[in-house]
Amino acid sequence: MVPALARHHHVVRVDLPGCGQSPPVPSYDVPAQAGRVAAVLDGLGLRSVAVAGHSSGGYVATALAERRPDLVRSLALISSGPAPDALLPQPLVLRVLLAPPFGPLLWALRSDAVIRKGIGATAARPVEVPDDMVADLRGGTYRTTREVLRCSTAYIAERSVPERLAALGVPLLVVFGGADPRWEPSSAHRYGAVPGARIETLPGVGHLALLEEPAATAALLLGFTAPGGDVPSVRP
Repeated sequence: MVPALARHHHVVRVDLPGCGQSPPVPSYDVPAQAGRVAAVLDGLGLRSVAVAGHSSGGYVATALAERRPDLVRSLALISSGPAPDALLPQPLVLRVLLAPPFGPLLWALRSDAVIRKGIGATAARPVEVPDDMVADLRGGTYRTTREVLRCSTAYIAERSVPERLAALGVPLLVVFGGADPRWEPSSAHRYGAVPGARIETLPGVGHLALLEEPAATAALLLGFTAPGGDVPSVRP
């Protein structure tokens, strides 16, 4: 999606701590993660940016809007469940990889094929997983992944995402896959509690809209961030 977005915007991609090329940290508390993103944006001298987050990255984006409204002009959440009760039973391969007692052992033995299978387990259709994504995930530790999930769950359990955003007045785009196996797709409509929120469902798409329908997802983001901000109707 980056080339399509970069034709119209200055795109900044952030590897959160313990992910991609960023080293691990002692705590993965969501507000603390947002503080680290704010530090990156401050270091780049940026203000009033359009922030997009996928899945648990959407919680970091939400926390950034809560902590630093001066930095967030608009917010796009992609496949970010609104509250813990919207979570569906997870695919078997992910339960095996992430649950003790066998998870830590199996994590250390993961092959590239297993990593691709784990990523694809939350898609609703076959996806091509880029080599650099596999390499980034291979660098992530079992502890980091478990802690990110734990802290993300704690954040939305404390207060739902729609409730957090309702009082902020930040323009909001919510993109959900109509066949998301991770979050109940109909839960996207809970974001209707946020005044002016724009909710888009991609039919037949799972949790990985960025890989399953990159063109449609990019079109939604570009329409949302364009002058006037009207989200185009997308029919993939």
